[in-house]
Amino acid sequence: MQVAHMSWHPANGWSPTAGIDCDLVLYFGTRAVLEDSARFRELRAAFPKAHIAGCSTGGQICDDGISDNDVTAVTMRFAAAKLRLACSSIPSQEHSRQCGTAIGEILRADDLAGIFVLSDGLNVNGSEFVAGITGAIGRHVPLTGGLAGDGVRFEQTLVGGDCAPASGNIAAVGFCGPIRFGHGSAGGWDEFGPRRRVTRSKGNILYELDGEPALDLYERYLGEEEVKGLPGTALLFPLLIRDPQRLDSDVVRTILAIDRSDRSMTFAGDVPEGWVAQLMRGNFDRLAAGAARAARQARSGLRNGGDRDGVALLVSCIGRRLLMGQRTVEEIEAVGHELGPRLARVGFYSYDEISPHGASGVCQLHNQTMTVTTVTEDA
Repeated sequence: MQVAHMSWHPANGWSPTAGIDCDLVLYFGTRAVLEDSARFRELRAAFPKAHIAGCSTGGQICDDGISDNDVTAVTMRFAAAKLRLACSSIPSQEHSRQCGTAIGEILRADDLAGIFVLSDGLNVNGSEFVAGITGAIGRHVPLTGGLAGDGVRFEQTLVGGDCAPASGNIAAVGFCGPIRFGHGSAGGWDEFGPRRRVTRSKGNILYELDGEPALDLYERYLGEEEVKGLPGTALLFPLLIRDPQRLDSDVVRTILAIDRSDRSMTFAGDVPEGWVAQLMRGNFDRLAAGAARAARQARSGLRNGGDRDGVALLVSCIGRRLLMGQRTVEEIEAVGHELGPRLARVGFYSYDEISPHGASGVCQLHNQTMTVTTVTEDA
């Protein structure tokens, strides 16, 4: 397996201008840059035989750095592994499970080692999409990736799979053959306040906790300024939910919108009735430690702990970046310290993350986590 970095900057274009003859190109950039389809056309001209997939972000990751103006790309060439790419446009959130099932059916194969997916970040119910694709490929195949971002604007996200990035797209790459596909996901947020039961919800809309309007209880624990800034400030105070019948079911949910008229909150993933919910807040050191823990989980999938060249795909939540500010680089460095120098690290800040649960192994939609996927070849 051969891996190489590429980057694009407004002042000097792509560098290096000549990459390896490759099988796959993944690229990440801001919506403002990717709205110009020239970036995709340039990559297609440079790599006419490769699959090319990319998305808009809340910031790009390359090794130990984070950028907002560049496009970050990684090229991969495999000796024996084969790739499949599926791209679909989703008309509305109600079609999320159907879209996931269709993509899973396209990518399903006896030697499928793993799938990396890039999804529209605003028009998809991530929980339903994940349920659809895992239902088609089976729970034994790891599924990782993330939902595209649009910085802090939350207006429109772009995804492209062998086509120019566009709103409403989902692209997924299936890795088949002698591939080692490692994965890890962790948060590092601190829980606070009492645990409450979800007494009324519908999909990803939460109406009541302990029989009281959900937004009332949420605002009770926030300061005056945080309440005024909702839903944006909710990125700093995610919600931990868990199935009381399964101790390994913890997932974190981020608020996407609020409805002050019915006092409800819309989350990035489903919030099932009967589950227990608790507020969370960030701690810089614990967030960096969580990123390191995700890297250790992913490293366990490497041969001999990582004696082959490969790539590490990092997908971290935009909420973590907003909270950590200039210290965000600490979580990137923590991942690098755990993985070592032989894996090229690229990725992006997302609206949601997709990865198997660290305890149960069941693939889920996560919010406010660092997710690490390692891809190496045994050939």
